[in-house]
Amino acid sequence: MSRSPVWHPFTQHGLEPPMKRIVSAEGAFLTDEDGNRLFDAISSWWVITHGHRHPAIMAAIRAATETFDQVIFAEFSHEPAETLARGLIELAPAGLSHVFYSDSGSTAVEVALKMALGYFHNCGEKRDRIVVLEHGYHGDTIGTMSTGERGVFNAAYEPLLFGVDRLAFPEAGNGQHTLDMFESFCRSGRIAALLIEPLVLGAGGMKMYNPHVLAGLREIAKLHGCLLIADEVMTGWGRTGSLFACEQAGISPDILCTSKGLTGGSLPLAATLCSAAIFEAHFSTDRRKTFFHSSSYTANPIACAAAVANLDVWRDEPVMQRIGQLQQALSVNLKRFAHYRRFTDVRQMGTIAALDLAVPAGGYLAEAGPRMRYLFRDRGFVIRPLGNVLYLMPPYCSTLEDIAHAFDAIDEVTGIVTETA
Repeated sequence: MSRSPVWHPFTQHGLEPPMKRIVSAEGAFLTDEDGNRLFDAISSWWVITHGHRHPAIMAAIRAATETFDQVIFAEFSHEPAETLARGLIELAPAGLSHVFYSDSGSTAVEVALKMALGYFHNCGEKRDRIVVLEHGYHGDTIGTMSTGERGVFNAAYEPLLFGVDRLAFPEAGNGQHTLDMFESFCRSGRIAALLIEPLVLGAGGMKMYNPHVLAGLREIAKLHGCLLIADEVMTGWGRTGSLFACEQAGISPDILCTSKGLTGGSLPLAATLCSAAIFEAHFSTDRRKTFFHSSSYTANPIACAAAVANLDVWRDEPVMQRIGQLQQALSVNLKRFAHYRRFTDVRQMGTIAALDLAVPAGGYLAEAGPRMRYLFRDRGFVIRPLGNVLYLMPPYCSTLEDIAHAFDAIDEVTGIVTETA
């Protein structure tokens, strides 16, 4: 067989074997070209919420294709986008009143950054600094790389990146230091926005922090007149145990970014929600105050129809009950590792379970990561460690048996890896 011309994401093709093709997906499982059934324990990079090919969402997609393909959104609107926007505003934290569509989590955050800077520019106030949390990850476009942790992910692109102010991650018992740092940054009067992943840092290592810290950051931002941008791309749609993670801190951000689970994982779509004040700062008879952002596929009607169907699933099905059962299953199984010497920082928030494997060389490039991934695949699991950080983020349709088997695999695979490390 000739080598595939496809260049895969986050893949070193000089080290990886040829990619297996997936031929079907259903519920919590993928089936590859050899007939192997694989438990999708990471929801295909955190996007699949209810399970692959949820019948209601698939039906909505099929129905939308009978009427729509793409419609230029700078010139027209359409019913799926209007219905979705109203539904999102109804579900989101209070105070968010306008919805701007884009295509991915990264673009949703880019939109948020431009909204924040545009807001102060149009108000005639010189605020041009962005504050972020260390270890954060917000995407792979230029703006989101600039706001993410610097390192192997973006070293080659350093000349393109802009500077930001970074807060220390609020380790357990040290949240006040993070709050004090933010207060210090805000005193400059230059801070436009704090961009933050609420409660859980995803690609940064599934790092988790207390909701009280998030609430404190919100209060400081309000006090100093800067905006809070909540990057809920990964944490939204039930992943932390509530619909949006911000709810657990009792806060409403000025801007909220959502994608991944927005369509239940079926099609790419993103939305950036903002307050009325931000919209009004761009509302003018002066065309220079226009929000200058778009993409060719903004508010694709078929993707919007899938998202509307996802909202219906949340309304009509016992999704929170399923999340509660999944949380409990993860918690019960995670306890077995609490006293294993091979693991550190065994942790959980909502439907996210994570633990660090103690190996001589950790970090994202830890050799243990790819090795574990291959061993998991051989045993019928899609589990993709972040270096030496193992995590599960399964679909909400996963059974107790599925979860127990995944933890059995973690026990076995990490035992093999640590014995030979």
